[in-house]
Amino acid sequence: MSKRVNIYTDGSSIGNPGPGGYGLIMEWVGKNLIKEFSKGFIETTNNRMELLAVIIGLELLKKEGFDVIVFSDSKYVVDAVKKKWLFEWEKNNFKKKKNVDLWKRFLVVYKKHNIKFEWIKGHNNHPQNERCDFLAVEAANSNKLFVDEGFI
Repeated sequence: MSKRVNIYTDGSSIGNPGPGGYGLIMEWVGKNLIKEFSKGFIETTNNRMELLAVIIGLELLKKEGFDVIVFSDSKYVVDAVKKKWLFEWEKNNFKKKKNVDLWKRFLVVYKKHNIKFEWIKGHNNHPQNERCDFLAVEAANSNKLFVDEGFI
């Protein structure tokens, strides 16, 4: 199996906070393998769902050392990593930061792979982003919603 994976992600919440969900697509480069995942939550925020989508995609990689490109329309997530804000937050023990549970969970899987982030403009006819948006909204609107344990 290819050690290169593209992960497309999106998060949604109906109200902020409110019911929410994430959607993600994983494409193994050089293979004819594409998988989709989504899940909805009773009460959460858009930023939590944007970040959770990335985390779930990375956690689904069963082996370490993948070359990963994460495509996201979330400036919150992309800028936190690309502009290295996250690593400063970590040094300061996430003082006065939101979503600490998810950022700590992200750092665990982030360190297992070679990951690059690419920001894509949302709702701009990007096929995978539009599909992830559909999956996230569908999950948020489903009648099978879970509890976002870290949401306070």
